[in-house]
Amino acid sequence: MPAATARLEARISFDLHATLKRAAELQGRTMTDFVVSAVQEAAQRAIEQAEVVRLSLADQECFAQALLQPPEPLSAVAALLPPG
Repeated sequence: MPAATARLEARISFDLHATLKRAAELQGRTMTDFVVSAVQEAAQRAIEQAEVVRLSLADQECFAQALLQPPEPLSAVAALLPPG
């Protein structure tokens, strides 16, 4: 059974159309295949940039230390915690 599909339309300048067509031809692909692939890659990068937190090595070490040896809670906060 073929995968369900949706249609996407966009108005672009003649110059951009020519650029996309030329790029697709250079890669031996259809313009649709080229555009879909490029859009998919851009979408994946955008999602990754929004969802993945990247830390420097120093920040990674600081985070790990905070997890392994958390600071003692402040007395005002400790008073709100259940005993134990």
